[in-house]
Amino acid sequence: MDKVKNYKKLIVQALSTLAHNFHLDNFLKGKIYQGPGKKACLPGLNCYSCPGAAGSCPIGSLQAVIGSKKYKFSYYVIGLIMFFGVIFGRLICGFLCPFGFFQDLLHKIPTKKFSTKKLKALRSIKYIILTGLLVGVGFALKGQYEVVPPFFCKYICPQGIMEAALPLAARNLSLRAALGPLFRFKFVILVITIILSIGFFRPFCKWICPLGAFYSLFNKFSLYQLKLSEDKCINCGKCARVCKMDVDIRKNTAHLECIRCGDCVEACPTKAITSEFIRKKGEKNEK
Repeated sequence: MDKVKNYKKLIVQALSTLAHNFHLDNFLKGKIYQGPGKKACLPGLNCYSCPGAAGSCPIGSLQAVIGSKKYKFSYYVIGLIMFFGVIFGRLICGFLCPFGFFQDLLHKIPTKKFSTKKLKALRSIKYIILTGLLVGVGFALKGQYEVVPPFFCKYICPQGIMEAALPLAARNLSLRAALGPLFRFKFVILVITIILSIGFFRPFCKWICPLGAFYSLFNKFSLYQLKLSEDKCINCGKCARVCKMDVDIRKNTAHLECIRCGDCVEACPTKAITSEFIRKKGEKNEK
């Protein structure tokens, strides 16, 4: 059953990645789709400059609209990603994010795996990036740019190198000739991310991703929820042991780090953990 469930999850992740990047012919052309679809944000972390990208990356769009002369503050962008958060919470990280899918595939490479339980302090980095590098810098530079430079995308996010720079450079000789120190710096970040993802489960999601930090704020309020039936729970601890995000669902069913992957639901021997899209009135999470 576990293998069947894992295959189903991989299929959903693969289909979501394809939905984010269905302009596949652009990979052969070495061009970026710039049609009307790019005006809309897609839910997962997916580079705007990827040849196949069907829409905009939420983080790139958020950086563009906060504090810029051109957009001031776009309630459309903020409202859209808040809408995703209200519906799904971090279920998007678990099932719908292309870069999360990429890390999951890397982690399946057979080699020694390492726990991140002693590295929980690193979780705070993504919130610092969200509030400081994205929101704080945007407002600090208010009115100085037509569109605020995407500092996170430009200097930190490895998704752009993997999805955009490498496939575009492979088809464009002049672009390859123009690649310089910034490309090499970002390529090193990508290599480090790949190496870490093989040994650690989703290091980028856990420690760096500001989109995951944003969606985590909606875990308690999203329509999709996990539910723990205390009368069925025997406190065997299997749910906590199988959780690769280092969450004990018995203590908090809406933990900020929970990506709703469903491993705890499958592991529970008494079926005390269930998932549903609308939390019933009166039900409360454990603190």
